Amino acid sequence: MKSALRPPPSAIAIGAHPDDIEFYMAGTLLLLKQAGWEIHYLNVSRGNCGSVKFNAAQTRRVRRREARRAARILHAHWHAPVCDDLEILYEVRTLRRLAAIIREARPSIVLTHSPQDYMEDHTNTCRLAVTAAFAHGMPNFRTIPARQPFDHDVTIYHAMPHGLRDGLRRRVVPGAFVNTTSVQETKLRALAAHQSQQNWLDISQGMNSYLRAMDEMSRAVGRMSRKFKHAEGWRRHLHLGFSGSEVDPLREVLGRHHLTNARFERDLSGAGY
Repeated sequence: MKSALRPPPSAIAIGAHPDDIEFYMAGTLLLLKQAGWEIHYLNVSRGNCGSVKFNAAQTRRVRRREARRAARILHAHWHAPVCDDLEILYEVRTLRRLAAIIREARPSIVLTHSPQDYMEDHTNTCRLAVTAAFAHGMPNFRTIPARQPFDHDVTIYHAMPHGLRDGLRRRVVPGAFVNTTSVQETKLRALAAHQSQQNWLDISQGMNSYLRAMDEMSRAVGRMSRKFKHAEGWRRHLHLGFSGSEVDPLREVLGRHHLTNARFERDLSGAGY
């Protein structure tokens, strides 16, 4: 009797707002897809404050359609958002809902925001994603809706903050670079699906060109790598409580598209001090 086929490994990107995944994480997600992984896409917020043209209810509907379109371009499983803009708070009900999505996706890799960033929606999404992943194997932690825990290793990677600096203007350096040059056009198409955001970000943040801003950021990270034209930068979360040993699946899976920042690793170990 033949044994049942094992499902492909899974990764999930968890961003605060519709379009955050495209800005910071989608290139890496696409490369994992090309490597045979199942990929999942979650914006925690419905994006209801991201418009000067539509009211909140209209904006929720518009941004939901745009996010679903972007997820289709990425060939990712889309998960519905769970709260509104500026209401991403580190509280138990939201945590239970994120933990349920984590258990549905059963990821080995979680991509999410930097622990330090320019706004609280990003940093709170990061905190929620970390705790929801931590609870992936805890049967006594109740999720909404109820979902079964799983026991395989989970590795969390933190994206670069917006502007490549933390909220106190300090420069943030990646622990590793992922070469996204080959998927940059797809990443741009997915970002372009968020059409309502072009005018909003021009007005609210002075982004003269929405698509150009993302392109320039990926080029800046590429220059930091001294190797890649376009790149996304990542810092790997400490493995304790998430996996039985220290593992780095992005490096293992992406191979030549992955570059470890040797200086960052030396600084972590305290070498030279």
